[in-house]
Amino acid sequence: MISANNITLRVGKKALFEDVNIKFTEGNCYGLIGANGAGKSTFLKILSGQLEPTKGEVVITPGQRLSFLQQDHFKYDPYPVLDTVIMGNDRLYEIMKEKEAIYAKEDFTDEDGIRASELEGEFAEMNGWEAESDAATLLNGLGIETDLHYMKMADLTGSQKVKVLLAQALFGNPDILLLDEPTNHLDLPAIEWLEEFLINFDNTIIVVSHDRYFLNKVCTHTADIDYGKIQLYAGNYDFWFESSQLLIKQMKEANKKKEEKIKELQEFISRFSANASKSKQATSRKRALEKIQLDEMRPSSRKYPYIDFRPNREIGNEVLMVENLSKTIDGVKVLDNISFTLGHDDKVAFVGANEQAITTFFKILMGEMEPDEGNYKWGVTTSRAYFPKDNTKEFDNDLTITDWLTQYSEIKDATYVRGFLGRMLFPGEDGVKRVRVLSGGEKVRCLLSKMMISGANILILDEPTNHLDMESITALNNGLIKFPGVILFTSHDHQFVQTTANRIMEILPDGKLIDKITTYDEYLASDEMAKKRHVFQVNEEDAADN
Repeated sequence: MISANNITLRVGKKALFEDVNIKFTEGNCYGLIGANGAGKSTFLKILSGQLEPTKGEVVITPGQRLSFLQQDHFKYDPYPVLDTVIMGNDRLYEIMKEKEAIYAKEDFTDEDGIRASELEGEFAEMNGWEAESDAATLLNGLGIETDLHYMKMADLTGSQKVKVLLAQALFGNPDILLLDEPTNHLDLPAIEWLEEFLINFDNTIIVVSHDRYFLNKVCTHTADIDYGKIQLYAGNYDFWFESSQLLIKQMKEANKKKEEKIKELQEFISRFSANASKSKQATSRKRALEKIQLDEMRPSSRKYPYIDFRPNREIGNEVLMVENLSKTIDGVKVLDNISFTLGHDDKVAFVGANEQAITTFFKILMGEMEPDEGNYKWGVTTSRAYFPKDNTKEFDNDLTITDWLTQYSEIKDATYVRGFLGRMLFPGEDGVKRVRVLSGGEKVRCLLSKMMISGANILILDEPTNHLDMESITALNNGLIKFPGVILFTSHDHQFVQTTANRIMEILPDGKLIDKITTYDEYLASDEMAKKRHVFQVNEEDAADN
């Protein structure tokens, strides 16, 4: 068990948390939610001891081990992958290294023998002999193949490092597990594996994630951060949302009845307070009036942007034709002889582990890159707006937000442009901020403003949900569902894909294309995915046997 007792954290004059009291118990998975800036990651750092609160204390049941997902992807670069995972249990790793040092001595003494015996006993109690096989199983479950296990962390890609650090956090059955955005940079098989791991995990889990589907799948409870307080709900994210909305509705209805009663009492008092025969009744009603207290309806700190893509022109029947398109990058064929035709009602989700292939394909369609072979043709009625995965170039200038967006608008009126910025939660004074200093989430909202103001009838979006809070993801999700044009997009957000797409295209590791007119959930249940899962499971079992 882990509990926060009277936790207060002040940053300057602002209190991020104020007298927070919450208890997290064994056997439950808590989804920690809240708007961007509410302090989710900060609260995890307080719980893990990485950050000291201004006041209060964190109490952990004596003897219990806490593990958390490391965010520094370069911290373990000098170490082998397998060692990095085992470091998730500090004490076990210390024992292993001390044993190695003792056994490597040329002048092995009696004292060394006694110490080695003590270490061996503790090592056995901690299931140390299974440490390497347990670490290997975790790595293979997350998609890190066996031939990578003995390489240095420095030799891995960024996404591979993320998986290793996640395996480190999960290693050794910790009593308390803290995970901050664990699904970031994970492919579908790894996310599914992690979901099953956490569902079957018997100890305490506290997780921060913007993935609604993931929270619904793994969480037994929801801890909602709002205005420096944390309110605990029994149930997953959807249950929290329904419960919180119902609570607000009940409070509004209760206040409405109270306001009607107040009005009725005030009218009686006003009418009869000067009447001697009614004075006692008027006094009684004054006392009743004083007792009525309206429930405080403090608005949530959550803010939902208004995302509405309105095409300037209706799209025709001829949308996009791709014929035998191929592309090789750094000697690897990422696109191999791809062909398909888009219809005017298609909303296509590109899925699969080959993210570079998807990004390359989108760049080719936008004219930013040339294919090696094949061609593509857009219909004459089409107009396109593009959301790139890497937006660095877009904001590498000293323009203000208003001037930046104005350059993409046919109407050069500042008031018109600020209207689009206002929808995306940029108040008037933010219009003079320089785009170079914007946060990741602010840059994403700027790009979505640019897409809205374009009036395009085809939207191409490469991981648009990265850096967005749950409220913005929900708003974007709803905006794409309503959009009457064609969409080509990719996202790791399961619910986002399932509710938006009516066609799934997967670019395989060899560059080939699977194209299905279906929903995402139906595709995941298809024969193709069942075969992949079987191969994945066999590989994982082979790794465990080895």
